[in-house]
Amino acid sequence: MATFTYTASYGASVNQSPRVRSIQFGDGYEQRASFGINTDRRVWRLDFRGRSDTDADAIIAFLEARAGVENFDWTPPSGDAGKWICRSWSRSISSNDSNDISATFEEVFES
Repeated sequence: MATFTYTASYGASVNQSPRVRSIQFGDGYEQRASFGINTDRRVWRLDFRGRSDTDADAIIAFLEARAGVENFDWTPPSGDAGKWICRSWSRSISSNDSNDISATFEEVFES
């Protein structure tokens, strides 16, 4: 299993949306229950700013090799290690030998 080892720039953000099923009754009463196992998946939005061409090429090559299908190990800035996929990323060249990469890492629950 491949491990993503690059450190993101400050400003990374995480989104969590627990999967919940709910039903509302006529008197305003609502009942909620978690839906399935592993209901609280994390999605991280990451930036890698000011990276050299060499580092940017390596980050992009890592993501391209997995093509949004194969999972990889990664430990977020705050939290526990897990398995992740990256379905989308972008690269912009800010100046000579300075690249900015944005990526979205989605937690997956599989072996």
